[in-house]
This record gives sequence, structure tokens and C-alpha cells, in this order.
Amino acid sequence: MKMSNIERAKTDPMSQLWDEIDGVHAVMLGSPDHSQHMQPMAPHTAREEKAIWFYSRKSSDLARAAASGGMVHMCLVTDDYHACLDGTLEQIHSPEHIERFWSSMVEAWYREGKSDPDLTMLRLTPRSAAIWASTGSTLAFGWEVAKAITTGDEPDVGYKTNITF
Repeated sequence: MKMSNIERAKTDPMSQLWDEIDGVHAVMLGSPDHSQHMQPMAPHTAREEKAIWFYSRKSSDLARAAASGGMVHMCLVTDDYHACLDGTLEQIHSPEHIERFWSSMVEAWYREGKSDPDLTMLRLTPRSAAIWASTGSTLAFGWEVAKAITTGDEPDVGYKTNITF
């Protein structure tokens, strides 16, 4: 039997977070230059490094802002799981990570492949995260809302926790 998001958020939030990041195609990533809006980026996790890597063009606003490092936020949203991470973002040309995470999907963005002169990597080193896990059951959600309406109590549809890396 699969453990619910709420149970897992209570018992193993760090592993759950890494698994959730692995399960999405894109997250929203903020820039160290806080005058820029967040943008969608495809995450590649390196759990053993406690890092999340992103392919980027050196010429992009995000890569230029990350060249000198700085604090950023990354947001992940699925149907019943939400997380906001903060940490440092650095531009690092890492042939090892370019090779490690390379795929045909990534190749579509870089005309000259792995040796594209504008290709670089961004490394997010998370510091902390806030996680909200909720029930994936519409029946349980509806029950909690109906119960709250009749009792005047707030619906119990999820769990929030904070973690530090």
C-alpha cells in the first residue's frame, strides 16, 4: 500500500522532496537578481551532492545573474504537494554534469550539442524548504470541508513542515 503524501511528509520529508522533484518536468526558479521574475526550468537532482542542476545558456538573464552567486527560491507544485526551497544558485560549467543529465530533450535546445559554447550549468544548493502535503482524495477533501462548515473548525486537509539541508 502506497503511503499518502501527508504520512510521508511527516515521516520522511527530505526523501519525499527529492522524489517529488524527480517526478516533475519543470519547477519555477527565481533569480539572484530579484528584479527578474521566476521562470520555468527543468531540474536534475544530484541527491548525493545535495544539489539540483539546470541546463542554461551563458547568455540568459538567469545564468548571468547566477554568475556571481546569490540566494534564490525554487517552487514546486503538483496536485497535492507544494514546496518552496531557498538556497544559492551558481553558474558552473561542469562537463561531468552536462554528460550525466544529457538527453534528447536537452539536445533539442542546444544546436551544437554538449560542446555548444553557450551551454552552461546552474547549480542550486538548497538551504531550507517549506513543504505542504495534502490529501489526494477528493472524497477526504470534501469530507473535511463539509465537516468544517458544520463545526466552524478549519478543514484538516494537509500537513506543513520545514526542513533544513
